Amino acid sequence: MASFELRAIGRVESPLTDLESAPRQPDEGAPPASLVFEPAMLEALRNLQPGDEVIVITWLDHARRDVLSVHPRGDTSREMEGVFSTRSPHRPNPIGLHRVEITAVEGSRVHVRALEALNGTPIVDVKPVLNEDVGER
Repeated sequence: MASFELRAIGRVESPLTDLESAPRQPDEGAPPASLVFEPAMLEALRNLQPGDEVIVITWLDHARRDVLSVHPRGDTSREMEGVFSTRSPHRPNPIGLHRVEITAVEGSRVHVRALEALNGTPIVDVKPVLNEDVGER
């Protein structure tokens, strides 16, 4: 299998520090957080504005990479499922996808609503949410 290198372009700053007590989805009590980018990424943040919705792609560095099946949502009363049919953080490549709304941009710090990532989680990329009537920017 081919391998390749990803590099973190920033980190999440969040009050969430414990994987077990963190919400599993943003609508389950995820707090506001900040995306703090490396200074070299400042130009890439151009045109991000409060109110924009973006997909934050993270590397779930606390997740296990040897897990291929899970009980959905950790509920052992449910049948095991392959991780590719779940949102489990534990998977061969623990990539997180987080749809968030930007509330403020201050230099290399982007404040967002309801992000369920842990403090210190590496940020891999950010992509805009495209609305059908707007098209790609």
